[in-house]
Amino acid sequence: MTKRDQALRIIKELKREYPNAGTLLKFNNPFELTVAVALSAQTTDDRVNQVSGPLFARFPNPESMAAADLEVLEKIIRPVGLYRNKAKHIKALAQALLERYAGQVPDSLEELLGLPGVGRKSANVILAVAFGKPGLGVDTHVQRVARRLGLANSDKPAQTELELKELLPQNQWGPAHHLLIFHGRKVCKARRPECQSCKIQPICEQNLEK
Repeated sequence: MTKRDQALRIIKELKREYPNAGTLLKFNNPFELTVAVALSAQTTDDRVNQVSGPLFARFPNPESMAAADLEVLEKIIRPVGLYRNKAKHIKALAQALLERYAGQVPDSLEELLGLPGVGRKSANVILAVAFGKPGLGVDTHVQRVARRLGLANSDKPAQTELELKELLPQNQWGPAHHLLIFHGRKVCKARRPECQSCKIQPICEQNLEK
């Protein structure tokens, strides 16, 4: 079995296991998703959803968020942690959208990477979720699971992203991101992976090497 065949089989099995895998962030448009993704660094989606409702109710668009008082933003998003830096980022993000893109979120990886608070993982997520374009973000779950399964060799997310993209067709990039996250949260956990209950254990590299 080639590495590509292994990757495709893994994604196929994970789709059976997690048919509803997808983003858990709540949003109504690309702007809201972009802000939510910026807030999600080093915190849970549930925590982001707790603050995003009040945040978007008060600042529903780039114009209002760009003009927002930093202290007000900090107060609203405080539960997500790192709130001072994140408040600066989302305000600067809104300003950048107004100045460069007439208030619209761009739909290319290069342009997204130029926005404040948007890294490679975030840009890929925005591409895939907001615009339905090929994108495969690598967070801590994707990084860990991909390496354990033998789908990636690098411990650097940017390189892991490239390795996964080489193995999978573009139409599977977005789904693979969510499937690997779900599997990492529910089974292939960081400290105590539940290998005995893992449905893809037979095609996991750690099992194949035995």
